[in-house]
Amino acid sequence: MMLHPELLRAARTARRPLTRATALLAAAALTQLAQAALLAVALAAAARGDTGPLPALLAGVVAAVLLRALLTVRQRRAAVTAGAAVRVGLRDELLTRLGTTGPARDGAERAGALRAVIVDGVEGVDAYVSRYLPQLAVTCLLPPLVLAAVAAVHPPAVAVLAPALVVALFAPRWWDRLLERRGRQHWGAYEALAADYLEALQGMAALRSTGATGRTRARLAEHSDRLHRATVAKLRVSLVDTGITDLAVQGGTVAAVLVACWSATAGTTTGTGTYLLLMLASECFRPVRDLAREWHAGYLGTSAADGIARLRTAEGGVPDTGTRTEPWPKAPEIRFEDVHYTHPGAGSPALDGVTFTAPAGRTTAVVGPSGAGKSTLVGLLLRYADPAHGRITADGVPLGTHTLAALRQGIAVVSQETYLFPTSVADNLRLARPGATDAELWSAARVAGVHDEILALPDGYRTRLGERGATLSGGQRQRVALARALLADAPVLVLDEATSAVDERAEAAVVRALTRAADGRTRLVVAHRLASVRDADRIVVLDGGRVDAIGDHETLLAEGGLYTRLAAAATVAPGTTEARVGELTP
Repeated sequence: MMLHPELLRAARTARRPLTRATALLAAAALTQLAQAALLAVALAAAARGDTGPLPALLAGVVAAVLLRALLTVRQRRAAVTAGAAVRVGLRDELLTRLGTTGPARDGAERAGALRAVIVDGVEGVDAYVSRYLPQLAVTCLLPPLVLAAVAAVHPPAVAVLAPALVVALFAPRWWDRLLERRGRQHWGAYEALAADYLEALQGMAALRSTGATGRTRARLAEHSDRLHRATVAKLRVSLVDTGITDLAVQGGTVAAVLVACWSATAGTTTGTGTYLLLMLASECFRPVRDLAREWHAGYLGTSAADGIARLRTAEGGVPDTGTRTEPWPKAPEIRFEDVHYTHPGAGSPALDGVTFTAPAGRTTAVVGPSGAGKSTLVGLLLRYADPAHGRITADGVPLGTHTLAALRQGIAVVSQETYLFPTSVADNLRLARPGATDAELWSAARVAGVHDEILALPDGYRTRLGERGATLSGGQRQRVALARALLADAPVLVLDEATSAVDERAEAAVVRALTRAADGRTRLVVAHRLASVRDADRIVVLDGGRVDAIGDHETLLAEGGLYTRLAAAATVAPGTTEARVGELTP
């Protein structure tokens, strides 16, 4: 009777269907008792040679069977409804939590382990809530009623049934701690193996190119064997529980039969009482046997409960306490005011007193060596984390006054690592604006320089992409992501290495087209390539988490500071530039 607080909390999301499922299960169990009583009376009548009441008694038995079948069907439907409500509610909560914590999480969770929790673990919670909990309630309710009926028929029989019932229910609890520990070990091995297999599948190209498939296969086999050992260890403890329960059930039933036979021989009970005692003895242990079956069905839920709780309560992200539910009606002025931020566990700050303004409706570029704090700025703007000191405002209002949904709806982001889903090109574009027309899709794709390439695909905009957009090149994926961001029509556009995979000769044209199409929006461009920043209205140069200089391209070159050295280092030959200035050191 293990009751995990996390699973009980999940069950609260389906109170009504779960209560209905429990009530129907109890009603179906009562039909078992009615059937047993009718059969006992019928057998006693047949033993006496009194066939008169037999048709009516047998008709009652048939009616009890039919009623139980009807109740069972409805109970299963109610249980399925309750389980579905728990699955949907729990997965929605976990995914919302992941969306809230976002990149601010410490990265300790592996994607395969998260998938195991959200998919397999939640499925186990479904069985625990929809099957085990209703049966547990019936098991707590029905045996006392049966014992009361036995006491009315033949009180001495209670002396053998009650101890057996107590042993069947509570003796296995002695192993609960061991079973819980074994369950955690099993689930940990299961999560690790799921993560290993997912990462092997995702990195198969790298494994083949490096000749590491054999070593990976051996490692997966070793981890699979570890899961096997953990499963067997868990089953050993579980079988002990089952053995104790079965021994108590069988022993109690045999003892009740002996008491019934003795009472019949001694003449202390009538024939009807004897048959009734035999029937009730079996019905007394039926809920216990059913509980053991449902416990095994829902055991995966208890094993995954700790993982679910860990994910649900994971720290990271920022509190969603804003009250403004709409994004900015027009392009705002973004201002960083003395912003300080240190990544968890880092020894030095990523940003140390950063102050600058991104004017409304203009393009502001942020450049600097790797590790200067450029991507951290973007993360703080999106509120994946909050500054340790200082603040970020939009039109003079702190970002925290907006809800996270409203804030992020007002900022369209294209990052270096784009993600496309295995649906059509059009569906991937419409993620930004589901109601966009075909003409709007084409217009955004033209600006991003990918329209003609999409038309060249087998089915044009209806072409279904592979996983992560694998059927497209890196540059095509990035330009589709650019078109998607333009389609969002958000007042703030953030380009975080958005053209890193685009051919250098085409980059300047794409950037110019983006600038024209995004006219009127506040644009923040984080880039390594000079082609992405030289035409910006304002360029902010970061170095070591501090602002080194602010100005336009010509002004910064004339000052002869870090920007000049970066530009000089990027020049590899007269008339050509190698545009990865952010990877260079001053």
